[in-house]
Amino acid sequence: MRFHTFLLKYGEIGIKGKNRYLFEDALVRRVKKALEDVDGTFQVYKSQARIYVDCSEEYDYEEAVEQLTRVFGLVGICPVVRMEDRGFEQLKKDVVAYMDEVYPDKDLTFKVEARRAKKTYPKTSMEINCDLGEAILEVFPQTRVDVHHPDVMLHVEVRNEIYVYSQIIPGAGGMPVGTNGKATLLLSGGIDSPVAGYMIAKRGVEIEAVYFHAPPYTSERAKEKVVDLAKLVARYAGPIKLYVVNFTDIQLYIYDQCPHDELTIIMRRYMMRIAEHFAKKDGCLGLITGESIGQVASQTMQSLAATNDVCTLPVYRPLIGYDKREIVEIAEKIGTFETSIQPYEDCCTIFVAKHPVTKPNVEVIRRSEERLTEKIEALLETAVDTVQVIQVE
Repeated sequence: MRFHTFLLKYGEIGIKGKNRYLFEDALVRRVKKALEDVDGTFQVYKSQARIYVDCSEEYDYEEAVEQLTRVFGLVGICPVVRMEDRGFEQLKKDVVAYMDEVYPDKDLTFKVEARRAKKTYPKTSMEINCDLGEAILEVFPQTRVDVHHPDVMLHVEVRNEIYVYSQIIPGAGGMPVGTNGKATLLLSGGIDSPVAGYMIAKRGVEIEAVYFHAPPYTSERAKEKVVDLAKLVARYAGPIKLYVVNFTDIQLYIYDQCPHDELTIIMRRYMMRIAEHFAKKDGCLGLITGESIGQVASQTMQSLAATNDVCTLPVYRPLIGYDKREIVEIAEKIGTFETSIQPYEDCCTIFVAKHPVTKPNVEVIRRSEERLTEKIEALLETAVDTVQVIQVE
């Protein structure tokens, strides 16, 4: 069956007040962007608190659905068949044909839910419900009506044309990207940080990303892996500006000057400083990390406090209360897991101490950083000046 239109349902936007139109307009823009590369022509518009996508005669249905399911803000995608109003007797035939084609197995319960937007139509909504239900039962006696918990909810909307739909494909939920500001993601090649970026973007936040590269200790393939992860996240979050920072000289200098059990924390603090530099430059309102309490030594409560100590922007940690199994499940759902487990090390794993401190004292960490002379400032400046910027879409 060819579907002529998609009726798009949104969730949280519906409870917004007088500014709801801003969120609806942002959602329309995101839907248009998502369909740009799909074969076919699409007209996206809003009408009476609903969003519709009218499709051309020929278009890639599967690809269109796949793209729409990645648009944050949508909770349901309904493929619609539009029918000309050629009288009620013809409508009964068309609806029966719809049920026959969409549901080959007729051992099901159903309910007809009519909506008469065209008030001049000769039948009321209740009459449409009863008469169409009777027509379906006559042709398919094995079907049954269940007005409380039907297997199929058949929607019939009477407009200038008649819209018929019964399937609701689950959407991504959340809020349209760009409606809640912008933040910078510290992106590594692991499992957690891509998931963190996805989850923050789901709340309407536009994201940028910073990756810390350490050649020759990390390979060019490690960087390509992170770019690949950014592309996978961008399918949901939209285009991502990725900063690739050469962190090698900074890591080696910290390694030479500071206690080795504090290496991870001190390196992490300098990563946060650099990430915050780019965040402020681009007007971001916070940093995002994939940290989860207690997962590794650098993610204990004390370690997170020591990391936060150098930040003036808020640090958002959407995975803070998740265990690894839950994070992996999300990574598998959004398609980043298989890329994340590729065996290419990043700079966070190369310089890990054998026995890292798990309960660092902030004052002690600050004193250890005092061993880093003005040379560290020169290294930071070089890292910032030589950053590589990759636009990921």
